Amino acid sequence: MLYSTAQDWRDAARKRVLFFGMSGLGKTHVSQMLRDAGNWFHYSIDYRIGTRYMGEYIADNAKAEAMKVPFLRDLLLSDSIYIGSNLSFENLTPVSAYLGKPGNPDKGGLSMQEYRRRQEQFRHAEVYALLDTDNFIDRAERLYGYPNFICDTGGSICEWVDADNPDDPVMVELSKRTLMVWIKGDEAHTQELIRRFDKAPKPMSYQPEFLTDAWEAYLQKNNCVEDEVDPDAFIRWTYAKALAHRQPRYESMANWGVTVTADDVATIRDAGDFDQLIAHALETRD
Repeated sequence: MLYSTAQDWRDAARKRVLFFGMSGLGKTHVSQMLRDAGNWFHYSIDYRIGTRYMGEYIADNAKAEAMKVPFLRDLLLSDSIYIGSNLSFENLTPVSAYLGKPGNPDKGGLSMQEYRRRQEQFRHAEVYALLDTDNFIDRAERLYGYPNFICDTGGSICEWVDADNPDDPVMVELSKRTLMVWIKGDEAHTQELIRRFDKAPKPMSYQPEFLTDAWEAYLQKNNCVEDEVDPDAFIRWTYAKALAHRQPRYESMANWGVTVTADDVATIRDAGDFDQLIAHALETRD
């Protein structure tokens, strides 16, 4: 690991950390807190995906919808209006809106073929964004003078890596330049995440094999065909299964770094608290 002991961490002139874990457990909140402290660079993987690797897809999709409206079509064809996404660290909705949900087109659903195509685009984008971490570490210090660096990953990072393979290219690259920190939730956190998701379901990315199994099981369970699927009902039904699928994958990733609990992360109030938490995680690492 980049820091073998708590003392290595405390003595480090440059602290470099990568958060991973389920969405909703505090990765972005703490990353923004550190950024606001003034000497941490916040690298958001989801923001990088939306601006660098999927920005054109997102904008073209919005234009395709606008072209269906005669008034907007005429303005687009005459270059009289501009359509783009307004992504920010706090608003990543354009990315999830582009990913979409499969099912009945009358309810906003995508065909499974199109849905898989967008899922694959996202997989490539996330892997590329993760591998950009090294470049952003260097840029953060060289261009902006930030000594410390926090990489805020999306919940789907575990879908694209094989943490049980010591030669996995993404894991090797990330662990070489950052201390990988798993924010681990418990059953109560999982139930709260499910409750939140049920209230406001939003698109997710899935490992292709998992998606195939979930889709076929849903169709069989509900005795329906693709165009009859309620998009929100499908992703609600899939969410808890996706969390259970990801848990052992996060656990394998944790062997490459350290683990902190979501409850402990929730107590962080400043950079000093964060330093103490990471030092403690290094001291108690198995």
